[in-house]
Amino acid sequence: MALNFKKTYKFAVKSALYITLFSTGVVALILHLVTEVNYPVLVLFFLAIYLFSFFVIQYRVERFIYRRVKKIYDDVSLLDSTTFRNQPITTDMATLTKQVKKFATDKKLEIETLKIREEYRREFLGNVSHELKTPLFTVQGYISTLLDGAMDDKSIRKKYLERAEKGVERLIYIVKDLDMITKLETGDLNLEFSEFDIVELVKNVFELLEMRANKKKITLTFDAKYAKPIFVVADQEKIQQVVTNLVMNSIKYGKEGGTTEVSIEDLVSNKVIVRITDNGEGIQKQHIPRLFERFFRVDKSGARSEGGSGLGLAIVKHIIEGHNEKIYVESQYGVGSEFSFTLEKQK
Repeated sequence: MALNFKKTYKFAVKSALYITLFSTGVVALILHLVTEVNYPVLVLFFLAIYLFSFFVIQYRVERFIYRRVKKIYDDVSLLDSTTFRNQPITTDMATLTKQVKKFATDKKLEIETLKIREEYRREFLGNVSHELKTPLFTVQGYISTLLDGAMDDKSIRKKYLERAEKGVERLIYIVKDLDMITKLETGDLNLEFSEFDIVELVKNVFELLEMRANKKKITLTFDAKYAKPIFVVADQEKIQQVVTNLVMNSIKYGKEGGTTEVSIEDLVSNKVIVRITDNGEGIQKQHIPRLFERFFRVDKSGARSEGGSGLGLAIVKHIIEGHNEKIYVESQYGVGSEFSFTLEKQK
């Protein structure tokens, strides 16, 4: 039965065999020419040369490969050579090639991830700067105008102070939302679960946003008459914020004289899904994957003219995921959008 040597020793085995055969052949030829061939001595010579050659070749090749691979790792500073220190270096170049490829692939993915994060960081800082700069410059402009002499005119003074106050309010709104999303992203959500009627909660949101909707002649309505309460288990205050943000978005991007419709449906036995649908401008397909990013706006100018911090959908996503629930969005540009999220139903 043939011996199955490890793949990593094949090179040393073959090389030692070639050297031994050649050496033994030369010795046998010399013995044949000078004196008679002593076969037991020849066999011992064969074994001695073979073992010596095998161990020398194996050791030298391993050292050769280790030094060069380690030097490559150290030079490029991309691959971690500590893995090779923790295990013996072999002559199996196929294994080494796989390891190098794996390291290279991992580092490439790491570099690409870092590039994406860096790009996101730059974009985020630019967005924060822009969001804060706009109201700051507005407030500064009104106050500077008043200090330059407009303060003496009572009507202008009141109007400019009111506008400056709105700018300050927007700054406070942005800072509060930034503080909230920072807490959400660090896991500091502190949810207080309770049982409440989701239908009543939506009605309360409609009442809060009725005046804002009336300005654009947008109708806030349910898809049907909900005669009975639908009890869910969640953090009531946080879910009210979710519904408020989604309905506000539907008003903000809704068309004049449009409709914002809320429906509450059974999804499975222990889940309900809340849908907020509008017939506004809709969202282009390429923008949908980025909707829940901080400060991302589809319409840069229009959204800012309507106010808001640009963090509403990001906050919504974190709150829903904090409940271990799902949020969905479907939209057709020029037709309208639907945002929906699941909640646990009272058992």
